[in-house]
Amino acid sequence: MDKLKRIGFIIACCLLNVAAMAQNSPTDDPNDFMRSNGKIYVVVAVAAVIITGLFIYLLNLERKIKKLEKEYK
Repeated sequence: MDKLKRIGFIIACCLLNVAAMAQNSPTDDPNDFMRSNGKIYVVVAVAAVIITGLFIYLLNLERKIKKLEKEYK
C-alpha cells in the first residue's frame, strides 16, 4: 500500500507541474534576457541536478530507515 501511495504522489506532482507550466506568460518577460544569453539552460540544468540529488538522498535515507526498522522488530 505504501508503494501505491508513493506512485500516486509522484503522479500528482507531475500533473501539478504540467498545470503550472500551462500558464501564459506576458510578452515583457524578464526571462527573455536569460534566454537570449543562453543562461536559462544553465539555470535549468543546475535546478535539475539539485532536485535529482535530493531525490537520490531521500531514497537512500528511506532505505536506511527501513533497514533499521527491520533490525529492531
